[in-house]
Amino acid sequence: VGSMVAHAADRGLGPQHPDALPGAVALPYTMYDGGTANGQDGGFLGLGYDPAVIKPKRGTPYNGKSPSSGIVSLDPIEGVDRSRLVSRRGLLEGLEMRGLGEREATAELGQYQAQALDMLLDPKVRAAFDLENEPSAVHELYGSHICGQSVLMARKLVEAGVPIATVYCAAGDLNGSVGAHWDTHGDGFNRLKRDLLPPLDQALSGLLVDLRQRGMFDDTLVVLLTEFGRTPKLSGGGGRGHYPNCYSVAFAGAGIAEGLLYGSSDKTGAFPADKPVGPPDLHATIFHALGIDPDFTLYDGDNRPLPASDGEVLPIFA
Repeated sequence: VGSMVAHAADRGLGPQHPDALPGAVALPYTMYDGGTANGQDGGFLGLGYDPAVIKPKRGTPYNGKSPSSGIVSLDPIEGVDRSRLVSRRGLLEGLEMRGLGEREATAELGQYQAQALDMLLDPKVRAAFDLENEPSAVHELYGSHICGQSVLMARKLVEAGVPIATVYCAAGDLNGSVGAHWDTHGDGFNRLKRDLLPPLDQALSGLLVDLRQRGMFDDTLVVLLTEFGRTPKLSGGGGRGHYPNCYSVAFAGAGIAEGLLYGSSDKTGAFPADKPVGPPDLHATIFHALGIDPDFTLYDGDNRPLPASDGEVLPIFA
């Protein structure tokens, strides 16, 4: 799975998060492998922490199957203008106050409904979801692929105040290792060269250029990562298997030192040779870049303490 995360650094530098915007977004769909892959929602924190899954209206799709996700359309419905929508909301709130609506078991769904109405009524939110108001040169910068258009929408939403956006630059269904996704068990070189690297390269480079031009680079953390690497040796089918022992991650923005290479692998890319880093260290570094104490503690539904990270902040900041 290839994913790109853009997150406005919470250090008093970026835009404030309007209540009408979702707290997190995932584009253009979730990853699927015989079922929705783990780690893509709020888990025990509840539905209120799930990302809103959004697919841009434009963009050449990846080769392969992807789970369907809703296209956010904030265009008014015929016959329901702003004043009528406000009246309908007032009616709904009145029914709920009389005990005819929301109950504790559906409170989180009620929050979704309220947020959807806020989004429909807020012109700034509608503009943040509208790719058609971007100049053609910006579309060309990111590319016409669904990867580029999703990264462009992620930038727009972060700029508008969404704290975190995750873009999955791959086909969304990993089942069977068929299609343009990074689980390249077979025909790896051709799939990378033809289907995977060109849209990712354009989208990522376009994002970094755009963030600088907009003065957002220092306030936004960009992370390019995967959840594991690939075997150093090719399989008989010209692909590579799953391999957790050695792979790379790229950071940019939010005070990260530019041009820094941290750590190295052995000559075959099989194991770290210098300054090994594990996922907990990545977690701690991301939290630190966003102005969050990596040692903070969460509590699950049984009130058990769960440290957010047990890693070390990497010395990669300027």
